[in-house]
Amino acid sequence: MAETSDTTETGELDSRPRRSSWKYIGPGIVVAATGVGAGDLVATLIAGSKFGYTLMWAAVIGCLVKISLAEAVGRWHLATGRTLFDGWRTLGGWTTGYFAVYVVVWGFVYGATAMSSSALPIVALFPDGPGLKTWAIVTGLVGLVFVWFNQYAVFEKVMTVLIGVMFVVVVYVAIRVVPDVGASFAGLLPVLPDGSLIYTLGLIGGVGGTITMAAYGYWVNAKGWSDSSWMKVMRIDNRVAYLTTGIFVVAMLIVGAELLHASQIALTKGDRGLIDLGTVLEDRFGAGTAKLFLVGFFATSFSSLIGVWHGVSLMFADFVERIRAAGRGDRDVERAGSDTVGRQERSVPFRAYLLWLTFPPMTLLWLDEPFGLVIGYGVLGAFFMPFLALTLLWLLNSSRTPREWRNGWLSNGMLGAAGLLFVVLCVQQVRELPW
Repeated sequence: MAETSDTTETGELDSRPRRSSWKYIGPGIVVAATGVGAGDLVATLIAGSKFGYTLMWAAVIGCLVKISLAEAVGRWHLATGRTLFDGWRTLGGWTTGYFAVYVVVWGFVYGATAMSSSALPIVALFPDGPGLKTWAIVTGLVGLVFVWFNQYAVFEKVMTVLIGVMFVVVVYVAIRVVPDVGASFAGLLPVLPDGSLIYTLGLIGGVGGTITMAAYGYWVNAKGWSDSSWMKVMRIDNRVAYLTTGIFVVAMLIVGAELLHASQIALTKGDRGLIDLGTVLEDRFGAGTAKLFLVGFFATSFSSLIGVWHGVSLMFADFVERIRAAGRGDRDVERAGSDTVGRQERSVPFRAYLLWLTFPPMTLLWLDEPFGLVIGYGVLGAFFMPFLALTLLWLLNSSRTPREWRNGWLSNGMLGAAGLLFVVLCVQQVRELPW
């Protein structure tokens, strides 16, 4: 059951600081598990295979960037009692237009990607079973049924188990390849080898950085954290989550450096690169290690699937609710909390977006993605992280946020650096699209 805020004798919210406790950890684990997908792990592996331990420093900086972004999202929700979309709406109608187009196009393409990614390790584990398309449909339907019939408390427990599997498997494989400790520490010194700029930017900005970072505030509210008394707890939750993500990234960089760099083994880009790695692990350490890795691959992919099915559906439900309120001329904003999220989890918009993520994308399993859809998806997706970082800067330095919780110099520096980084990555992603 979600933790809820107490009230004083006068009926007002009790805003006394909560004691931090490990039992409260949860929303950060959910956002970290959702944000780290199979494609992110492959990108990290390829960086390790090309440059060894040289880019270890970039993985550490990337972890700090994600901590600052997620902290800003959580701080907005707790300090103001308003959702992130409600904050975006105060910046002008352009935010509503961008999000409306983005969430529809992105959800359509991502649904097919997530289902295929979750199916790949199952096909590798059971090669004599049904094919990729069948398993992709099965994983999509399982995700739909799970999120449809369960609320946040159960969802969080399952995500915690999946991230536990991911953590154990990735760290185990990194230990098996015997990391070079000296080279690892030397990699913490910022160095840019020839041809490494894009890989460096990708390591800093790519792993764990998606629309699900914006969903963090909604999961914070679902946990029952609804006011500034939970600020300290939220910050600890966030740091634990992204330190865990940092360990993932470092472990995969070690695997790439030790297993692939020395042997000059190239991986296929995208999720299928992990199937290549499974083959390399089987040759080196035997079938048992390879199968264990495929189980970790599945946990990574499926946690991203159900995380998006739940988190982005919550954002869409809030989006529709705020649009309806504006249409009625209702300016009173209900304070965000577990009750609000619980109602949204049962709402028609939440379930409609769940269906949108599941059934229309199945058509893409049989079709090559249309040219226009690829371009639209790429452009809209590339703009999201700069959009998130820069709008958070705007919101958290304005009167929309109580003075006590506005950005300090450190938050402004981290969010400004993140915004600049994501703008550069955005330009690079758009340039690489098949125009």
